[in-house]
Amino acid sequence: MNSSHRVAGHTLTLLRNGVEYFPRLLAAIDAAKHSIYLETYIYAADATGRQFSNALQQAAKRGVVTRLLLDGFGSADLPEAWVKEMRDAGVEVLWFRKEVGRFSLQRYHLRRLHRKLALIDEHTAFVGGINIIDDLSDGLHVPRLDYAVEIEGDVVQDISVSMSRLWLLVAWTHFHRPGERRKVRLLRDVTVQQQVVFVMRDSLRHRRDIERAYLEAIAGAQHEIILANAYFLPGRKFRRALLDAAARGVRVVLFLQGKVEYRLQHYATMALYEELLRAGIEIYAYHASFMHAKVAVVDSQWATVGSSNIDPFSLWLAREANLVVQDAAFATSLRDDLIAEMQLRSHRVEPSVWRKLNIVNWLVMRISYTLARLLIGVLINHRVRDDI
Repeated sequence: MNSSHRVAGHTLTLLRNGVEYFPRLLAAIDAAKHSIYLETYIYAADATGRQFSNALQQAAKRGVVTRLLLDGFGSADLPEAWVKEMRDAGVEVLWFRKEVGRFSLQRYHLRRLHRKLALIDEHTAFVGGINIIDDLSDGLHVPRLDYAVEIEGDVVQDISVSMSRLWLLVAWTHFHRPGERRKVRLLRDVTVQQQVVFVMRDSLRHRRDIERAYLEAIAGAQHEIILANAYFLPGRKFRRALLDAAARGVRVVLFLQGKVEYRLQHYATMALYEELLRAGIEIYAYHASFMHAKVAVVDSQWATVGSSNIDPFSLWLAREANLVVQDAAFATSLRDDLIAEMQLRSHRVEPSVWRKLNIVNWLVMRISYTLARLLIGVLINHRVRDDI
């Protein structure tokens, strides 16, 4: 893929999987002259992690301000020796809620840093869903399906604001001296007139920005919606938007995880299939490897690429970041790749076959959905529970 597009003064390069993403990001780090900010949910102690560790250390040694922000749960397995090695070389490393270490059911501890962002010299940024981890780990023979975008243009300043602000927040939380201070301007509010928009989810002003961007695009769809998502467990409002679109004649396609990764969530999602299939919504299950994409295309005009899944943890708890692009060439490029993956490495869930599942399958799905709904309601709050 690796295709570049000019959109409203921006240069956007769509990157597929780590095969395309890692070399571009490493090259940008190697070329950095002033500053590097990198945020990731998972940073693995593998060959890919070693490449990035070496590149970050080399950048710091040549005088580049190099800052790495890791999630305390997603990157909990990263050895302390790796962190010490980077810090000794001059890389500033901070943890987002490192004290958790392992899974906790307290709502505070479920507020994770799930963003995958990079900012180089405040000139080039990367937004997507790809972690710093070998593409072919977990015994895979085909890379995890995921996407990222390399960006140059005005929207990079919004990304810079968001990353700088979060770094300062985490730094002060850890009583860490954040380095040189600078005036941080406010992040621009999203407007429909903008063709390239950075949208994020936090716990303050931008709690529903990503969900709202999706819902507005779905409501305005006239011909087709293709939504590819790793963990799909939408609330009632989101499901109703998809059902309404299908009812008015829009082709709605869901491209979802076929392999079982997290059993409860997997079978809870499958419990939604009957209602969706009955409405005429097409469902494709990806089986070649793990589906980690968090992207969508509407009417081959609107597209989003980022870290946010369509589930309660992404939409209501985690810190997430997506890029929204309104451009036919960019959207078509992403759509073409999704269609190819659906045709080559997926199978369509046929309504006639689905209805023939035995009673045990139905019970597992319904029980999983009920448990997931109860768990989410308890962990989040009653307003969210009402929307599940």
